[in-house]
Amino acid sequence: MRATQTGFGLAKLLLLLAAIIVAAALLFRQELGRLYHVITLFEAEHIVANMRNSDAHFPTATVKAGDSPWPLPQGEQVSLPETFAYYDNTINTADYIDYTHTSSLMVVQDGQRRFEAYYRGETATDRHISFSTSKSFISALVGIAAAEGKIDIEKTADFYVPEFKGSGYEGVRIKDILQMSSGVAFNEDYGDFASDINRFGRTLALGGSFTEFAASLENEVEPGSRRLYVSIDTQVLGTILTRSTGKTIAAYMQEKLWQPMGAASDAYWIVDDKGMEMALGGLNATLADYTRFGLLYLNQGRRGAQQIVPLDWWQDSFNTDAPHLQAGTDEKSLDNWGYGYQWWIPPTSAKHSDVFMAVGIYDQYIYIDPSRKLVITKLSGNPHYTNDQYESLPKTLAMFRAIAESFDQP
Repeated sequence: MRATQTGFGLAKLLLLLAAIIVAAALLFRQELGRLYHVITLFEAEHIVANMRNSDAHFPTATVKAGDSPWPLPQGEQVSLPETFAYYDNTINTADYIDYTHTSSLMVVQDGQRRFEAYYRGETATDRHISFSTSKSFISALVGIAAAEGKIDIEKTADFYVPEFKGSGYEGVRIKDILQMSSGVAFNEDYGDFASDINRFGRTLALGGSFTEFAASLENEVEPGSRRLYVSIDTQVLGTILTRSTGKTIAAYMQEKLWQPMGAASDAYWIVDDKGMEMALGGLNATLADYTRFGLLYLNQGRRGAQQIVPLDWWQDSFNTDAPHLQAGTDEKSLDNWGYGYQWWIPPTSAKHSDVFMAVGIYDQYIYIDPSRKLVITKLSGNPHYTNDQYESLPKTLAMFRAIAESFDQP
């Protein structure tokens, strides 16, 4: 009898545990779904579709387009160079576009669309996540807020956000944060499940606060002494922006940037459960509207006669005013790339002396070549990104340079 009672008691316990598991799964169904999406986001069979479906998995905030879109007239269509040189290798352009799982590619020269193509089911109306390309948009907004007297980049992060007192961001100048020189310790390795950037993703999935996550980080080196690419720096800038303007990033961007620059379609930001935008990489927009932003910066922050991004901010954005921010000569290593106010400045060459870029993981790019009046935008879902040790960045730069040089031909 005792054995039977023991067995009956164990059965009841197992049923109770099963009921608890089922109840927990129902209660946290949304969070578990998000967590699964975050963990599988970059898997080869899903990555391209995932890049244009963020709003199916996460809460979002809309940035509405206005009623005066920046025209992108059709120009004479060009073909891409058949090959491009990458150090001692010759790479087939079409094969490389396919290998990096390019979703869309646009080339605008002298204000006209000279090449436009969509791949792997993408369309002109799809809103594709930009990842760290978003950082350059945040830079523009900080510059606008600074011109309005709402932000002083010589002040520290905790001046605007008291929650950062006691964290790695206490006493850190906003200018150093803009230049990825905060000194905060942060592991940016997307291939490491335990890295800080992947912990940040799980914070999003499980309903945590981006601001609390940033406030949990610690200092590693003296601020302003070393450039270490730390995505959370941009998240901190986003929090400063919301506190100083009294508006969400989406609302401020809609009023000050998106509508004035003539975006043709609504965009959206991924937000956490507190409504805070994922400033470090959560902007989703169409290929053409990313290109319009590139044109705005090609034109020194102007659309026609309207100065949208202040000219002095535009100039300062590419002023690498400390040795650790300046470009080297070998673009294979990101340590040799220059960095401004959330913009990358690749090593220069005789034919490419004034280029700057917005860059996002898994191959999102806005390439701006002022001397050729050229903007190239590439959206992708490259499943080889981490396995190839991030080499797609310098390879894509080589492809963009070949495209740019093709316009030099008579």
